[in-house]
Order: sequence, then C-alpha cells, then structure tokens
Amino acid sequence: MEKNLKEHLQALEESHTGLEVRTSREKLDEILADGFFEIGSSGYMFDKKECLETGVVLTEMSLHNFKIYPLAQDVVLSTYFIVDKTRNRNTLRSSIWKLIDGRCQLYFHQGTISPLQLSEVIRENNKIVFGDD
Repeated sequence: MEKNLKEHLQALEESHTGLEVRTSREKLDEILADGFFEIGSSGYMFDKKECLETGVVLTEMSLHNFKIYPLAQDVVLSTYFIVDKTRNRNTLRSSIWKLIDGRCQLYFHQGTISPLQLSEVIRENNKIVFGDD
C-alpha cells in the first residue's frame, strides 16, 4: 500500500475528528459521501443528513495507531484509537473510505467505547501488526 495514501487518509481522519470540520456543515458535507452512515459509540445509527442537520459531537480528540487495509480498488478500511479528552473516554474506530468523483470520501464509520488505555494500545501495536503499513 502506498505510504502517501495512508498519510492522506490519516489526515482526512484527523480533520474529520477535529473541531474545524465538526463545526462546519460545508466541510463535513465535503468529507462525507452521500451514502454515508455511522454506528456511533452510543450504539445509535446516523446518516449524512442527520449529521449535517443535527451536527456531530464536539470533543477534543487525539488519534493513535492509524492503520489502513485495502478492501477493493478505490475502497480502504482504516482503523485507529481515539483518546477523547473532553468526555474522558477512549474508543476504537473504523472507517471505510471510497474514491468517489476523484476524491476520498467517508462512506462508513463506527466507534466503540474501549476500556483500553493509550499505553496498552501502543504496547499491543508493537507486538502485533496486521496488514502492510
């Protein structure tokens, strides 16, 4: 897998979880594919329309242990760990990115609350590596 694709998708994920995009309907609309849907860490499902109309949770987050896995031509799964500083909780995240109209768009996203701490994720990451980085 090309390293620049991983860096590009990581930058998109970081922007998608950042306050600048989350507070801008226009920027969020640009990143989310028209068919986007999400299973939130709350267990509820949301689609693009709901995200744009009601907004998304505004929290300060940091992204760690980013990995990508190609699923098909122009489709990539990304996984990572989030430390949510605002809500004082951590989540494991996965996203499916599709190349649509010449740009990567977020098609699916899921967040699962995790009892893991960042130190544990980093330690496990050093032991087990799935896929090509």
